[in-house]
Amino acid sequence: MSFRTRILIGFAAVVLVPLAVFGLRVRAEMASRLTAEYQRRVATLAAVIRADLARGAVDIARRLAALSAAIADDNRFRQAALEGGDRRYLLDYAGAAMRSAGLSLLQIQDEQGRIVSSGHFRNEYDRLEPALPRLVAASQSGIALVRVRTAEAPLLAIARVDSVRLGTKRFTVVGGLAVDSAFLVGLSPDSELSVSVVLPGDSVAQPGTEAAVVSEVSLPFVLETDSAATLRPARIVVSHSLASLVALRHGVDLAFLAAVVLAGAIALLLGSWMSLRISRPLTALARKTAEIDVDRLDVAFESDRADEIGALTRLLAAMTERLRAGAARLREAERRIAIGDLARQVNHDIKNGLTPIRNVFRHLAETAANDPDRLAAVYRERQRNVESSISYLEILAANYARLYPEPAATACDVGQVIRDTIARLGTTGPVELRTEMAERLPLVRADQLVLRRILENLVGNAVDSLAHGAGTVTVSAATGAPADGRATVRLIVADTGKGMTKAELDRAFDGFYSTKPGGTGLGLSIVRRLVLDANGVLRVETQPGAGTRFIIDLPADGGRA
Repeated sequence: MSFRTRILIGFAAVVLVPLAVFGLRVRAEMASRLTAEYQRRVATLAAVIRADLARGAVDIARRLAALSAAIADDNRFRQAALEGGDRRYLLDYAGAAMRSAGLSLLQIQDEQGRIVSSGHFRNEYDRLEPALPRLVAASQSGIALVRVRTAEAPLLAIARVDSVRLGTKRFTVVGGLAVDSAFLVGLSPDSELSVSVVLPGDSVAQPGTEAAVVSEVSLPFVLETDSAATLRPARIVVSHSLASLVALRHGVDLAFLAAVVLAGAIALLLGSWMSLRISRPLTALARKTAEIDVDRLDVAFESDRADEIGALTRLLAAMTERLRAGAARLREAERRIAIGDLARQVNHDIKNGLTPIRNVFRHLAETAANDPDRLAAVYRERQRNVESSISYLEILAANYARLYPEPAATACDVGQVIRDTIARLGTTGPVELRTEMAERLPLVRADQLVLRRILENLVGNAVDSLAHGAGTVTVSAATGAPADGRATVRLIVADTGKGMTKAELDRAFDGFYSTKPGGTGLGLSIVRRLVLDANGVLRVETQPGAGTRFIIDLPADGGRA
C-alpha cells in the first residue's frame, strides 16, 4: 500500500468514523424511543381490552339474568319444557330470545346437559353437551371463549352461564357475544394497532418489517377433543405496525448516506492535496532507487533539503557508494568459488571413473597371486571395463574443456546401461549388487554418459551407507506411471544401509555437505542436476535404520529396448 493511499485512508477514517458513530447512535436512539412509545401504546390498549372484556362479561351476565327471569315467567315455555307440550315453541324460543337480547350465542340445557333450545343452531336440540356450561362456570373470570357450531360456520364467542329453576328442575342458560372481525376492529381504534385471537395449538405469525407482537391478554378457552373437553388458555395478541418507524429510518439512512458521501469527498480531496505535497519527492527518490542494480551502481543521489527527505537522500548516496565497493569484492569472491566448485566436481568425477579401473587391477592382482594361469583370461574378461572407464574419463575431459557441454540426448537402453555400470563396479567384499529389470522397457531419451554418472553416484553412495560394509544394493528398472500424457521409466537404487534422518535428508542435496569422512558432498547435488537436465524427477524415501530408496522417473522415447 502506497504512502499516498495510507494518507487518504487515514483522512477518510478520521472524518467518516465519527460521522458513522454519530449517525448510528442517532438512528438507534430514535428507534429505541419510538419503540418504547409503541410499547406504551400497546400496553394501554391491552389494559383497555381487559377492561372491555370485564364490561362485556358484566353486560352478558345482565342480559342472561333478564332472559332467566323471562323464562321463569313464561308459562308456555314452562309447560313445553316440563310437560312436553308445544315442542315447536320450545325449539324456536332460544332463537327469538337471543335476537331480542342482542346475543350471538344462546343455549338452554336441562339438568342432564341435554340441549332444550339453541338460538345459534336450532338443530342442536336434544344433544348432550354437559361439559360446556360446567367449564365456562369453572373459569376464574366467569367468562370463557367457546367455539360452537352454527348453520353456516363455527362461531367463536365470549360466553357466560346463568341458571333458572322451573318447578323441581334447574335449567342452565349459556349466552355470549361473537368474537369476529367486527369485534376485533372495535377493540383497536388505532389503525397502526391490530388485535388477533390465538387459540391453543395455533402459532403466532412472526411479524415482518410492518408489525411486531408486543403484548397479550390471556382468556380461558373451552377446547373440545374426541375424548373430553378442557379449559386451555387462549390469547388476544396486540401488535403494532412499524411502518412509520421503517419510513423514518429510511429517511434518516438517506440523509446519513448523503452526509457520508459529502464528508468522504471532502476528506479525499484534502487528503489527496496533502499526500501530493509529501509523496512527490518520495516518488522521485523511489524512482532513482529502483534504478540501482548490481550491474548499475552509478546512480547519483543529491539533495540540498534540510528535512527528513534530504537526510534520506544523503543516506542513499552513502549506501550506493558502499554497494559499489562491495560489488567489486563480491565478483572476486564468486570467481574464486566457481573455480573451487569446478575443481571439486572434476575431482569427484575422476574418482568415479577410476573406481572401476582400481577394481579391475585388484582382481588381476588377486588372480596373479592365487591363480597365475588364469591371469590372461581374466584380463581379457575385464579389458572392456578398463577401456570403458578410460573412454569415460576422456569424455569427461572433453566436456570439462567446454566447461558445461549440452548432453547428447539419444534413445538409449536403460537396462543395458545398468548392466554395464554394475559390471564395471563389480562387488566389494560382502556387498551384494542386485539388478531387477522388467521386460520390454521403453527406451529413454537421454545421454548414456549422464545415466552412467547418475547410477555410479547413487550406487557408490548406497555401498558407502551399508553398515560394517555388508548388505545389499538393488538397482531396478520398470515402466513408471504416465506423466503429462507420456510414458516414463522408473529407476530405483535401494540399499539396506543405515538410512537418513530428517535433518540429513533436508541437506542431502546441498553442495559440499557430506556425512562420509573425506567425502566431497557433490555426489547427490550432481545427481539432482543431471536428472533435471534429462527432464526427469528425483525422489527419496528413507528411514533411519531401514535403508534408502532413490527413485528417478525419466520420460520414455517411445520405442522398446
